[in-house]
Amino acid sequence: MTEQTVFQQLQEFAAHFEPPPPFGPHVEISNGQLVMMMSPSGAHDLNAMRITNQLARQLPEDLAAYTADIEHPLAAKMRRPDVVVVEEAAMETAGAVDAGAVSLVVEVVSPSNPENDYVDKVRDYPVMGIPHYVIVDPRRSTCVHHWAIEGGKYTNTVNYKFGDRIPIGDWTLDTGALHPYGSEGER
Repeated sequence: MTEQTVFQQLQEFAAHFEPPPPFGPHVEISNGQLVMMMSPSGAHDLNAMRITNQLARQLPEDLAAYTADIEHPLAAKMRRPDVVVVEEAAMETAGAVDAGAVSLVVEVVSPSNPENDYVDKVRDYPVMGIPHYVIVDPRRSTCVHHWAIEGGKYTNTVNYKFGDRIPIGDWTLDTGALHPYGSEGER
């Protein structure tokens, strides 16, 4: 059985989950497996909203910043980043957005599963052809920007701390606007 066949079967299986997002789990596909992602916390969503708003103000009319499922069927991967910068024309679909139309993904690290962002998605996003990947980690008040793909891996990486400005192509992410996780109740 090919990776694409397994991917299609996993997509069909994932479509049967009730209730669908935003009330149920978000389903991602990676390495021939379903990955169940629970709804994030308010502090997580606050950071994702601030990032989305910052980027939206800087984008040309043909690009949008929002949250969406993105897929690369040939790589047999489907992910749901916290923030996606994508061509608006690619959003006119009933299913997941083609990863080829994505310029940037941003993930806000969850305290319960950080390896998903730091390991699994660092592996998946370059294979999907995502040119820029930014990891925002409110646990540590840090960020990492990955870009330049060669051989299915990112070849450039720069670390930042909250308060820094991250240049991402023609855009800038001001991390001083981000909210670090504080007490257990904010996570």
